[in-house]
Amino acid sequence: MNTKRMKLATAASVALALGLSACGGGSNNNSGSSGGTTKAEFNAGLTKVFNPSDKKGGIVKFADESAPDSVDPGDTYYGSQWNMIRLYGRALTMFTVAPGDASNKLVGDLAEDVGKASDGGKTWTYTLRKGVKFEDGTEIHAQDVKYGIERSTDKETFPDGPAYFDSMLNWPAGWKGPYKSKGMNTDSAISTPDNYTIVFHLKAPFAGMDYLAMTPQTIPVPVAKDTGAKYKQHVVASGPYMFESYSDGKSYVLKRNPSWDASTDPNRKALPDGYDMQMNVDAEDIDNRLISGDVDVALAGTGVTAATQSRVLGDPNLKARADNATLSRLWYTSINPTVKPFDNIECRKAIEYGMDKTSYQTAYGGPFSGGDLATTLMPPIVPGYQKFDLYPTPDGKGDLDKAKAALVACGQPNGFSTNISYRAERPKEKATAEAFQQQLAKIGIKVTPRPFPKKDYFSTYAGNPPYVAKNNLGLVVNGWGADWNDGFGFLSQITDSRVIRETGGSSNTSVRIPEVDKMLDQAVGELDTAKRNSDWGAIDKRVMEEAVIYPGVYAKSLLLRGKNLTNVFVNPQFGMYDYTAFGKQ
Repeated sequence: MNTKRMKLATAASVALALGLSACGGGSNNNSGSSGGTTKAEFNAGLTKVFNPSDKKGGIVKFADESAPDSVDPGDTYYGSQWNMIRLYGRALTMFTVAPGDASNKLVGDLAEDVGKASDGGKTWTYTLRKGVKFEDGTEIHAQDVKYGIERSTDKETFPDGPAYFDSMLNWPAGWKGPYKSKGMNTDSAISTPDNYTIVFHLKAPFAGMDYLAMTPQTIPVPVAKDTGAKYKQHVVASGPYMFESYSDGKSYVLKRNPSWDASTDPNRKALPDGYDMQMNVDAEDIDNRLISGDVDVALAGTGVTAATQSRVLGDPNLKARADNATLSRLWYTSINPTVKPFDNIECRKAIEYGMDKTSYQTAYGGPFSGGDLATTLMPPIVPGYQKFDLYPTPDGKGDLDKAKAALVACGQPNGFSTNISYRAERPKEKATAEAFQQQLAKIGIKVTPRPFPKKDYFSTYAGNPPYVAKNNLGLVVNGWGADWNDGFGFLSQITDSRVIRETGGSSNTSVRIPEVDKMLDQAVGELDTAKRNSDWGAIDKRVMEEAVIYPGVYAKSLLLRGKNLTNVFVNPQFGMYDYTAFGKQ
């Protein structure tokens, strides 16, 4: 995916050359450096640490409306799980644990520091900290990190993780992961000259390697303990907590990892004694329990339901516990050209013109906690954003005349029938699907909502191309937050057709434009920051020209702080509270 051409010697110089902000160095000084406040008020946790404390002890109680895609580091792509996984897993790098702009900086986690680049940015070297151990007391070596990445490339076994390492490293011909290609030498992609050094060999220069080193796929996995798809039943911990119990789809409990040594981990305070996670809890029930104090954190991090919002904003005491976060996230709906009649662009344009954006906004809680009406893929806070609207309608409420004209042009003057998928546990997505159903009925399009479980939404249903085509999923309620806050981190995994897998697992269900693939490659290789940001905007517009995505709202959320928590703040890199910083009163 990347064809960068540059000369550079270190990660810092790469970042400087390309205008990336994350390649920092050294250690994270934790959240206290950004100041704190004990005054309970609206947005108290937005840019400062609310209720700072170093008190240890207590159990932090989480609840989720569904189950995570996976607790396995090689098979997860939900932001909430990337946030949570840092409690029991240590990647090579991590974002600074802090509110506000301080969180932009990447620091060493399992690695001593960020990476060192050579060979014009095609080779990246990381040095591991010595003395870091798995939960069984075995020291973690570079080979364990290498194996963790290798296994994540088996997308039949682990369909849900990102595909960066799959496509960017110089794997040997025929490589299909360590299970199917057992014994194959992969030093051409990742080499480990000694126990504490890991070297990545890329096909092409890439300045953002430290971002990839932050992903859960670099969390070490001991080969002797790997059980493939069953590994999620007991992930071997490298962080301050380990699994005490795990019941798939129901609950899990984390307890302190006795082999974790704080002297090897400057990034985590590890204040609580443990974490209790309850899965598949009704979203409004989570809100009620969060308000009462029976639950400390709503794992999903997408904010309270629309029903709870009015209650929170209308009660001064509850509003004082709320934070209104603006996210580098888009709530959108994919329009799948692999499903007839959406193979005709005019039928796709009928959706663009026919849908009422304000109903989309209402489904997510209105402008306050739902977000602003979107006309592009990239939100305004992502570098490279360009303001445009290729399908304008009066006040964003839809233009039925233009929509009907598009139907005539695509040979469906009387409309047609299609299905729309959404995650069953998310009331806002259900409301979105119903909004499409109601609005598009006005132009003769019969839309039938189809709910699917969040856990397998992309791997088995909405992100599985054969299933999509067979089950007439013309519309897929979707959402995307940047893997990191730049144009590549936002666009690549939802607009590059090469990430689409026939076995399922990709959030990109609808963008299959070869020209966009080439534009992405060219943008990654652009050295001039202004030109590169302009390229991201051009990619955004090119995708919208094909009408394969209906942008709904640029996301905001109304988060509610648990009444018994300390060290609460929004980490902008996740767009939710930072789960590693919590303490318990």
